Order: sequence, then C-alpha cells, then structure tokens
Amino acid sequence: MTPALLSLGTALPPHVLEQTDAQDLYQAQPGTDRLNARLLRTVFGASGVQRRHTVLSELVEDGARAGSPYITEDGRFLTPLTGVRNRTYVEQAPALFAEAARDALARCPGLDPATVTDVVTVSCTGFFAPGPDYQLVRDLGLDPAVRRAHIGFMGCHGGLIGLRQAAAIATADPDAVVLLVAVELCTLHLRPARDPDAIRGAALFADGAAAAVVSARAPEGVTPLLELDRFRTLVIPDGEDAIAWTIGDAGFEMILGAAVPQVLEDNIHNALAALLDGPEGPVDRDRITDWALHPGGRGILDKLEDTLGLPPEALRESRDVLATRGNMSSVTVLHVLRQVIDAAPADETRTVCALAFGPGLTVESALFTIPARAAAPAAELDPAAAVPIR
Repeated sequence: MTPALLSLGTALPPHVLEQTDAQDLYQAQPGTDRLNARLLRTVFGASGVQRRHTVLSELVEDGARAGSPYITEDGRFLTPLTGVRNRTYVEQAPALFAEAARDALARCPGLDPATVTDVVTVSCTGFFAPGPDYQLVRDLGLDPAVRRAHIGFMGCHGGLIGLRQAAAIATADPDAVVLLVAVELCTLHLRPARDPDAIRGAALFADGAAAAVVSARAPEGVTPLLELDRFRTLVIPDGEDAIAWTIGDAGFEMILGAAVPQVLEDNIHNALAALLDGPEGPVDRDRITDWALHPGGRGILDKLEDTLGLPPEALRESRDVLATRGNMSSVTVLHVLRQVIDAAPADETRTVCALAFGPGLTVESALFTIPARAAAPAAELDPAAAVPIR
C-alpha cells in the first residue's frame, strides 16, 4: 500500500514582525554606515518577505524589552551566548510542537491518538533531552511504547526528510500511524548584521511549526490529502559552501551564500530527472500539475521559475508563504504543501512535485498525488489559516 498523508496541521507564534519594522530596527543599530545601510535596504527589499512570526515579543513590542537578553530597551541588539538562546528554545518550542500536533490530529477525524505508533520530530534551531519527541508522548497522552525519532540540525530540507522517514515507516509497517512534527525558532539566532550572509538571514528567517499524520491505512471516511509516491536526494557537487549551518559561541550561524540560486540553476534539472526517472518507473514531467518549492528567498524562487520554465502561478503558494511567514527552515515546505492541497480542485487528481534545499548543497525532492475527493478536507477548520499559539 502507498503511504499517505492523512492530515496536515500548522501553528505560528503570536508575535508578527513586519518587514519594514525589521529593516528599520537593523538600520538603527550603532555602527551602521552608509554602505551597510544601503545593503540592508537592498536585501530586505528584495527578500520577498512582508511579515514573519517570532517567539520573541521584544522584537515586536518596545514594552517587552526590559531585561531581554536579545535587545536593549533603546533597540540595540545584544549578543547572548548560545546557552541563553537554547534556553529560550527549551521554554518556547514545546508549546509549538504540541499545538501543531493537536491541529494535525484534529484534522484527521476518526483517528484515535492512542493508535499513533511512531513520533518523528524535526528541528535544527535548538536541542534538549528528553526532547520534543518525548514531550509529545507525554503531553498528548500517546501510548508510552510509541517509537520515537528526532531529525536534528538538517536545515531547510528537514521537512521533506521527515516526510520521507514517515513514509518509510508506513511502508515497512502497514499498520503504523506516524505523527510528524517540525518546529523551528530561527529568530532566536538573529544577530547584528554586518556581513551579507547575516543580512540575508536577518531578512528571511522566521519561526513556525507544522505537523502531519502519515499512514498506509486511513480511518473510515477519511480521504488522504496526499499519496506519498516517491522521494529522492541529490548532493550537488561543489555546493558544500553555498549553504551551511554551524554552532557558534553566540548562537547558530547560517551561511546562505549569494551563489545558491546559480548552483540550483546548474543542477536542478539533474535533481528533477533523478526523481522522475526513478526505479518505480518513469513519470512524464507533463503530469506535474502543482509545485511545492521551499521558498528559501525570492531570488531562489525567481531562478527556479525561470530555469524550470514554470508559469508564475505555479509558485503562487511558495511566494505567498514566503511573503506572509518568511523562511521557517524545515517547516516552510510543509506550509507550502498545505496551501497547495487547499487550493486543489476537489474533483481532480493532481500530481505535486516538492523540492527543498539544505546544507551540502542538497536537494530533497518528492512526488505526491492529491486524490480526487468529494469535498475539500476539513473545511470547517479553515485550513487556509495557520493555527496560532494561544
């Protein structure tokens, strides 16, 4: 049996950071000279981001800055140690993990949470043990014998890696019910932006969560949202320095090189060919009706749209997620998939190509089927809107 995605839930922190306010905040930092200010304006303006969510209220509300280890009351960025940032992750991440998971479970009517056999968690922006996988078992009242796995520090393609792992579990065990939950708190690692890599990160990265239920068997009356047909991984030669993610003394440090769009342009056709010409049998590219591309930035989407010869509407969902939620690392492609599913005509069978990119430079790709259904899934829950933390 083909493993399927039965539900897909989301969650966002309550604090909304407008991009214009973020740019003003960075430009007001001490030591910002004319050249740095011009670079900030250029990168923020070209990012494709309009607003983002953050767990740090002090980035949004001046009145929340008293005693903050991240920013002074007069708006100057501080440089908290990695341990301080990770403590904030430990305090803030569990609520997002639980909220997204509850949303995914609620969107799968007829599923008893006690029947969940596996929990897979994904995150690259913090660590603790016993970790979020353990806490989900405890907080959601899952079977204490549930099998758990955590995918850590993989980067922006972690969401597709998590789906691939969930699909593998469901393929190996047709009775398995897998709960996949991804959470990223990227804004914990923002820092004063001087070099281009730091500025690109400051303009793009955001916080968010997503969760999915994956199984090869669906409860009675539940039509799968996606059939998870195939996955592929391609490590791009000479792309190791294009995207990197390291742990520094003052937070996790992202390298998002300016060469990423060009590296993808040179290699994306090979990645797509590996997906379509797989051992499962060839698939004609013309069968692809929808694209779910990780929006690493507007420049990346522009380059892929041009290189793959896609019409502008093909990346509508990717651009919308980038504009309204920013780059949430591993979480982002799951939010894009959610919007692709919600926009699909109910009476059509659709083929979705998903692509995500991470350190290495590595391309994760997948081919999914949206089965025709009598009505849009869980319409009463307004699936077009992410679920905020209360």
